[in-house]
Amino acid sequence: MNWKMAARAEKMNPSVLREILKVAEQPGIISLAGGLPSPKTFPIQEFADACAEVLHTDGQAALQYAASEGYGPLRQAVADMLPWNVDPSLVLITTGSQQGLDLVAKVLIDPGSKVLVETPTYLGALQAFGPMEPVPVSVASDNDGVLVDDLLAKAKDARFVYLLPNFQNPTGRTWTEARRAAVSAAAAKAGLPIVEDNPYGDLWFDAPPPLSLTSRNPEGCIYLGSFSKVLAPGLRLGFLVAPKAIYPKLLQAKQAVDLHTPIFTQRMVSSVMKDNFLDRHVPTIRALYKRQRDAMIAALRREMKGLDVEFNTPVGGMFLWARMPEGIDTVALLPKAVARGVAFVPGAPFFAGEGDPRTLRLSFVTASVEEIDIAIAALAATLREQLAHNAAAEVERELAST
Repeated sequence: MNWKMAARAEKMNPSVLREILKVAEQPGIISLAGGLPSPKTFPIQEFADACAEVLHTDGQAALQYAASEGYGPLRQAVADMLPWNVDPSLVLITTGSQQGLDLVAKVLIDPGSKVLVETPTYLGALQAFGPMEPVPVSVASDNDGVLVDDLLAKAKDARFVYLLPNFQNPTGRTWTEARRAAVSAAAAKAGLPIVEDNPYGDLWFDAPPPLSLTSRNPEGCIYLGSFSKVLAPGLRLGFLVAPKAIYPKLLQAKQAVDLHTPIFTQRMVSSVMKDNFLDRHVPTIRALYKRQRDAMIAALRREMKGLDVEFNTPVGGMFLWARMPEGIDTVALLPKAVARGVAFVPGAPFFAGEGDPRTLRLSFVTASVEEIDIAIAALAATLREQLAHNAAAEVERELAST
């Protein structure tokens, strides 16, 4: 059969993360690679109870087609939990927040459209935008967020800027209040829409992050959220909040994709969320992740001593960002680390432009403290071996040139 692919299909590439996860799932590998929430945090009994309740009280409706916008009580619950005045009629329940990115791409991007992103940015967003054939442009960023001057310099004709101010994937950085205020004001002045992605915002360790960008200018932002990190990713349940001017088109795009997010799942989550369950549940996730973050930082300080490795200390979320010494390419380092029993994610694929080959992302939430100690020691041993190999190769080159 002579199948002819659409041009947009050529823009679809396999996920680097998914390919690495296949390797990380091999027996004997400690994975610091995947962005998977710890299964210890999944409220299994609560979902068992909610499943029985939903089927018992309104099973026929729970198994029927439903409104594309989402289950009314769940939309109201989302509106109520967000820290600004949200009209529940502008909440759209999505099949994971990844679907929200797909809908944004379909509604806002034409071939050749300029889309601004952080440096680096979430790889899944680049994949979601890719089939619509945008021109992604990196905005210079530091530990506090994107740089306002560079954002303004690149804002002309951009369709939107995609931002993750809280515990960003991949870097784990969190924007300061001053940077949020400055970026929000600058984007509003430039007429630049913001797509704000906040899947990790509830996973703070010591203090909640500053207010969202969307809360400062709701008419200029689309806000994406997720239940994957606070309940369970297998639910594939997320949401977006959009201005009235753009909401109908996002809804129409969703109708064309899947008609609606599974209503049974929505009703279960709505049931679980009753009686302020998240207020009791999420602190247990924060405590677990903070302990594992502390273990990883301690292991890195101990094992990487003297190796000129840079890394941050995230104040929430699931990820830590590191930069290896001069001459190290983490893509080439990965198979050698896997041979020693540890997996990570190279950082270069997270850049819209030329990536930094020395960077990598580590996840601290699925491995135990003991596994983190073993994995970081193995990573350090891999790095030392590679540095010794590089030094020996340099000596050979110098001798050959004399």
